[in-house]
Amino acid sequence: MRIAILGTRGVPANYGGFETFAEELSLRLVARGHQVTVYCREDRGAHWRGVHLVYLPTIHNKYLDTLAHTFVSTMHLIRHRADVALYCNGGNAIFTILPRLAGIPVAINVDGIERRRRKWGAAARAWFHGSEWLSTVLPNQLVTDAESIRRYYLEHYGKDSVFIPYGADIERAESKDVLDQLGLEPYAYFLYVSRFEPENRALEVRQAFEQVSSAFKLALIGDAPYAHDYIRRVRDTSDPRVVMPGAIYGQGYRELGSWCFAYIHATEVGGTHPALIEAMGRGCLVLYLDTTENAEVCGDAGLPYRDQAGLAARIRETLAMSEAERNLYRTRAVERVRLKYSWDSVTDQYEKLFTRLRK
Repeated sequence: MRIAILGTRGVPANYGGFETFAEELSLRLVARGHQVTVYCREDRGAHWRGVHLVYLPTIHNKYLDTLAHTFVSTMHLIRHRADVALYCNGGNAIFTILPRLAGIPVAINVDGIERRRRKWGAAARAWFHGSEWLSTVLPNQLVTDAESIRRYYLEHYGKDSVFIPYGADIERAESKDVLDQLGLEPYAYFLYVSRFEPENRALEVRQAFEQVSSAFKLALIGDAPYAHDYIRRVRDTSDPRVVMPGAIYGQGYRELGSWCFAYIHATEVGGTHPALIEAMGRGCLVLYLDTTENAEVCGDAGLPYRDQAGLAARIRETLAMSEAERNLYRTRAVERVRLKYSWDSVTDQYEKLFTRLRK
């Protein structure tokens, strides 16, 4: 099949969850003999590991970036037809009617409830609220990546969806190059990875860690293009134990997750977060913000907390645990990913969906 993926920043991934999803899915679909086109916002050449890349311009603005790029990508898609198109991000739902009218079947992965992100103003929240409904009526198929999001759409809009989670590999990096660069010792640091935006609570994580007396370090990994004021607040610390190098991708990211003492997941909005299941797949001891979506992913393989004080308490608890107790959670995490979040299984499900839509 000729498959097009729209609505992300492109591949290789260097931003967030949808980009990781597009990378992992497109590579596996190409390996199975499909022709995959991913629309990108940065010029990265015409091809990457067998995936066809189309670079198109956008409007570099917090509110218009995704919408502008998805619109021009849609225009290109209509002129350069695919057998099926996959849109990412529910905010792009309005554009899915155009390829449908042109005879191209469309699925949309809506992710979480985007309007709940604290970075959006009233107008943006209204747009995303309307887009939720549009996601149920304009594309051929609505896709959700968490059972809790599936229930949300069913309860609020009477629309069932195809549930397909994100995936993760069960692998550890043996190298430690990035640890040496950042001055980190194996199993002597807590790790946080996410975009530095309010709903991802990087500031809360840093402040909770600073309440704990320990020689361990905290590696806060991430950045964001339109959250400069918030990032300044996150970085405003004199604690020498806190390491903030910005965003790290590729092998360095894998190394950090493979050698951390524990991984802290603090995201309050979204469906299944790739960073969370990737940490679990690498056998991390996971501390997670107790949301319905995060609990669905972790189950009994992680330690939940509810607020800053709760996180500080969990950090102290993990430091006081025996190694046998910590390893029990790590083993559960790997097994949970093995059973529920295999990338090959995810690819199987999308391949079946695309085959059905093309008929």
